[in-house]
Amino acid sequence: MKIKGIILAGGLGKRLYPITLALSKQLIPIYDKPMIYYPLSNLINIGIKDILIITKPEDLQSYKKLFFNSKDYGINISLTSQNKPNGIAESFLIAKKTIKDSAVCLILGDNIFYGKKLLKTLNQAKHKTLKNNTAQIFANFVNNPERYGVVEFSKNMKIAKLIEKPKKTKSKYAISGIYFFPNDVSKKASFLKPSKRNELEIVDLHKLYLKDDRLEINIFQKNIKWFDTGTFESLNDASVFVKTTEIKNNIKIGSIELDCLNNKLITKKKLMNIIKQNSGNQYFLNIKKQLID
Repeated sequence: MKIKGIILAGGLGKRLYPITLALSKQLIPIYDKPMIYYPLSNLINIGIKDILIITKPEDLQSYKKLFFNSKDYGINISLTSQNKPNGIAESFLIAKKTIKDSAVCLILGDNIFYGKKLLKTLNQAKHKTLKNNTAQIFANFVNNPERYGVVEFSKNMKIAKLIEKPKKTKSKYAISGIYFFPNDVSKKASFLKPSKRNELEIVDLHKLYLKDDRLEINIFQKNIKWFDTGTFESLNDASVFVKTTEIKNNIKIGSIELDCLNNKLITKKKLMNIIKQNSGNQYFLNIKKQLID
């Protein structure tokens, strides 16, 4: 079974007005690169190179400009639109023709993940989906669970209940914005009914897999950072973290150019040519420095 990637880059981004009145939230810069580079980087680094980006109709042209040369990097990025923010789970109805008989990794375009064991954790979940035909979710400890979908555990740390933005819960484990699903996900999503918020909820989709005993939970370790960049504070926190970590460790986080090179999707010679075409640009100068060092 193959696996494809989906990045959901829609939504109105009302909490980030006035910035998002004229700009897709997922194109807002996080330090020196667009926000969407970070989820795209994670997909590339777990071996997914066939990726669909779902965004608002009015933002399609911006993403076409950003990824006009994606094939030069050895990845296949396609674009489509979600006319209204009808819920995360609608992604699988929109992407039905793209998914076909493939498994899927869906990542929210405004979620940034980083950590030493992140890729190992994601790869293990990917292999479980492909081997066992199961859906995989990831839980992260938070102080404000009411903002998220939450997982409540039984005594043996099995999934007892899934709740979307609970007013009260004893659990502080939020379901983060990255998910793996087997190839029947579009069919499952077609059974969903709109919630009280008039959305097709991702939690309701998870419940269908839980009912079939095909949902598994993965707990992110404390050293894995997760930024849900839906507020001005979290935007700034993510930018500061990326800048500080890159400078301190002399690395690049979320650089899709370097990721494609490291995953042998592009040659060093070809990347150097791309850098040459962007001479004078600080971002590409920093990439060149990584290649020299």
